[in-house]
Amino acid sequence: MQKELLTHLQKITPEEQEILNGLQNIRKDLYTSRKDFVIDSQKLLEKGRLIEIRPHTRFAHFPKHRHNYVEMVYMCSGTTTHIINDTDRIVLKEGDLLFLNQNVTQEILPANEQDIAVNFIILPEFFDRSISMIERENVLRNFLISTLSQDNSMSSYLHFEAKDILPVQNLIENMVWTLINQKRGTNTINQTTMGLLFMNLSLFADTINQNDENQYEQNLVFTVLKYIETNYKNGTLADIAKETKQPTYYVSRLLKKHTGSNFKELLQERKLQQASYLLSQTPLSTEAIIEAIGYDNSSYFYRKFREKYGCSPKEYRKNEMN
Repeated sequence: MQKELLTHLQKITPEEQEILNGLQNIRKDLYTSRKDFVIDSQKLLEKGRLIEIRPHTRFAHFPKHRHNYVEMVYMCSGTTTHIINDTDRIVLKEGDLLFLNQNVTQEILPANEQDIAVNFIILPEFFDRSISMIERENVLRNFLISTLSQDNSMSSYLHFEAKDILPVQNLIENMVWTLINQKRGTNTINQTTMGLLFMNLSLFADTINQNDENQYEQNLVFTVLKYIETNYKNGTLADIAKETKQPTYYVSRLLKKHTGSNFKELLQERKLQQASYLLSQTPLSTEAIIEAIGYDNSSYFYRKFREKYGCSPKEYRKNEMN
């Protein structure tokens, strides 16, 4: 991280100074007015703001809690240890990202002075622009976003080991810089930056939760979704089951559990997403697009396309051009 930013984030906060002066426990009144420990965004966000950052409080055990917002933790230097949902122990290292949705519980072990983490406090509606700005849908990106924005998501957190992914590091530092300096227009800038962050992270699905043993099911789902993303034309359930060394019925059952759709439905969704992209971004004929996405039956394609988009491919292209 840029030295100027790191120096700013290393400063001892008034809360931390109280702890160093002998305060034994985290002051819950700084975070919530409720009896149960649910950190309240209204305590941390100024009215009208959708996103804010604050350095993680060091030197003390942060007891088990939940959030009424989406939290993104970025590890600037050193390490922090997080206990997720009472069972998953995650050690964040420099460059790591941890996304937590509103359904997760979190506990954090004491951190030292050089263990610098930044907490992003994000209201779910912040993601609206991030989603809409991305022209090209894909099933993996959609799953990542649903994980963050839905309380009932089967995956309650996402852990990325992103230290060596330069574009991710640059995007995070850009967001930290704009939020620290709070110049006009930063809300739109940060929503756009978050969209770019999702686009980049979706390319590195193999870095998600890869060392979190209790996230095995989610890891497998990410692997299959990434396979669908790149093999939508000729991909088969048998091929990805063989690649992951799992029975086809098990892969299909996990997809249904975590996404609500089976392999065939997700593959079809990805084909239609690609068709819509090609219709809006290329001059290819509909018949050429049908062949490009791997449909043998054009009548079936036309029927499914209309079911999803409410119009014919020709009408869709016309509407996109206007």
